[in-house]
Amino acid sequence: MASPSVPSVTSSATSSEAPKPTGCRTGSLTWTLVLLPTKSSSRRNALLTAANKGPKTCVFAGYPGFSVHNGKANSIEGVGHGHPKAVTLHKGASVTVDLQYTPRGAKGAGDYCVKESEALVSAPHNPDRERTNVPVMDTHHAAAQIDACGDSISLSLPHYAPTPATITR
Repeated sequence: MASPSVPSVTSSATSSEAPKPTGCRTGSLTWTLVLLPTKSSSRRNALLTAANKGPKTCVFAGYPGFSVHNGKANSIEGVGHGHPKAVTLHKGASVTVDLQYTPRGAKGAGDYCVKESEALVSAPHNPDRERTNVPVMDTHHAAAQIDACGDSISLSLPHYAPTPATITR
């Protein structure tokens, strides 16, 4: 008697699977940087959002590159703490990173400060040469300036944002 046909355990289904998304690229993301209203005299908050404007799904795997420069002189870099989980961004989907910084004049702010109307950003693991300038806006979509002091700007773990950004760059 013939045994019933059993599918091979070693057969590969990769030919029928969709290709895995690649890492998001700086140029395929629409960036926004919004300063949040002041709640504390010693810390300020902002939101950096990246929306996938590319035709394909991509993976935002890590912290974005983030810095605020005074010309070619002083700069303050964004620094993340912890190990972010990868966020898959389908076309139009967004990821947000909360920023926290010490404003000029705050207790303990120090003398090393940078005041700018834009920040330089990039997707995780993209080279510095791919960074792009993103204008700083307030919550009313008006031009604003980030005025940060200290060694760094703290970046939260990137998280999925359910609605796409409305201010684009």
